[in-house]
Amino acid sequence: MQAFRPLSTVEQLTGHLREEVLRGSLSGFMPGVNQLAGTLGVSPKTVIAAVKQLERNGMLQRQGPRRRSRIVVPTGAAEGRRLRVAILDYEPLDLTEGYIFELQHLLQDAGHPTFFAGKSLQELGMNVRKVARLVAGTEADAWIVCSGSLEVLEWFAAQPVPTFALFGRRRSVPLAGTGPDHMSASLAAVRRLLELGHRRIVVVARQERRADGPGKIERAILAEMEAHGIRTGPYHLPDWEDSFEGFHGLLDQLFRVTPPSALILDEAFLFAAAQQYLAQRGILAPKHVSLICTAPDPTFVWCVPSVAHIRYDIRSVLRRVVRWADNVAHGRDDRRQSFTKAEFVDGDTVGPVRG
Repeated sequence: MQAFRPLSTVEQLTGHLREEVLRGSLSGFMPGVNQLAGTLGVSPKTVIAAVKQLERNGMLQRQGPRRRSRIVVPTGAAEGRRLRVAILDYEPLDLTEGYIFELQHLLQDAGHPTFFAGKSLQELGMNVRKVARLVAGTEADAWIVCSGSLEVLEWFAAQPVPTFALFGRRRSVPLAGTGPDHMSASLAAVRRLLELGHRRIVVVARQERRADGPGKIERAILAEMEAHGIRTGPYHLPDWEDSFEGFHGLLDQLFRVTPPSALILDEAFLFAAAQQYLAQRGILAPKHVSLICTAPDPTFVWCVPSVAHIRYDIRSVLRRVVRWADNVAHGRDDRRQSFTKAEFVDGDTVGPVRG
């Protein structure tokens, strides 16, 4: 069961007005504030706040002082059907990244009611049978699968329901999908470490990147290390239980005997958790160990030392998902995969090998 969050009066009114526009009950120009307040039984202040929200979402265009706003029907809503889109996130709802909620709002603004599935991939253990039961018991016209494993995405590809793979092991699967082009950026990151003399480089990847064998990016990183004379093995891409206990157990094991000189961490929250773990033990970056995060995070601009990470534009990723939903709503068989440009941003958490 997903978490319950009561909507404010403004949010309820915004949603009601949006539905009226999508149904065609409101068209042309939005009625005046006082007229709406009287008709709907709310205060003018609430109407003004809801109208401003619709303006920010692009559903209303201001026409100047004392003039009513023009109604703009979202792309994909005027023609075609409205999709009920289910988001199967990787994390449980209380750990969901902010951009996933932004995607939900963008899809709803485009006319597609969007909701989170009852459980996440992590809660389902990335188990295909459990995923199949969840899908069978969920009323949805289309699915967005976030960071799915190869096995999970292959199962969705065999189903008749339109599915979009947001990140995950999607490259070899005939599904629509998008995500950053991590390959060149990841190789730039590992080459920077090799230039600085690092050989004990450990890639800490999430479960979906390790299930069914290392992903393409992980294989490329290991191959680059091999090309520089490093004999790679489980030490460089360790297996670990994808949980709080599993992550900290991995760090305990790594730093007990032969500590890494560099860690490449899969996501921002893993980077923060590792940095805190190490700091509590007097292990600092880059003095004792170099740290690289493979994802961007808004908090990085506030960090000292600056964080070495891979950067890409998440907004272009989200826009691609909305275009896919509009295409499906119009009956188009959209299975195109796109890749957003990504780049390695060198930072002060990377330095030469100590000694």
